[in-house]
Amino acid sequence: MATVRRPGSYVCGIDAAMDVIGGKWKVLILWALGERPDCRFGELRRLVPGITEKVLAAHLRELEADGIVHRQAYQEVPPRVEYALTEAGRRLNAALSPLGAWGREHVLGGAPHPVQPGHGRPEAQSSSAARWSTQAATASSSPVSAPSAISTP
Repeated sequence: MATVRRPGSYVCGIDAAMDVIGGKWKVLILWALGERPDCRFGELRRLVPGITEKVLAAHLRELEADGIVHRQAYQEVPPRVEYALTEAGRRLNAALSPLGAWGREHVLGGAPHPVQPGHGRPEAQSSSAARWSTQAATASSSPVSAPSAISTP
């Protein structure tokens, strides 16, 4: 099933972005590919617990069609396919980083994002943690403030 975009009917940029990343799993797929570049399908499925093969395959096809994910198929026996973020996907992940920082602060009470045992390279995890901390600090020191109409509970 192809994703049908609504060109001309978007209210704002957030509406357009949500059309690309909407749904329960796409943001988690982006996060997993940001943590583990050049990820194979089975590995990606393990990084996103609870996702079915059918849904993962469909979302990867949609993200590839949107230019967010690159699919590299190798002519080997057995066949091998790896997925990675494109430049647009990396920029999208960077844009989602402040949202992740907000969730950690306001929902998880400041807890770091979970890393599944046995997944991820230790050096990638430490550089990733530093990247997330730096991005969260940058986002919190940004001169742009939230609208006064929005209050936190």
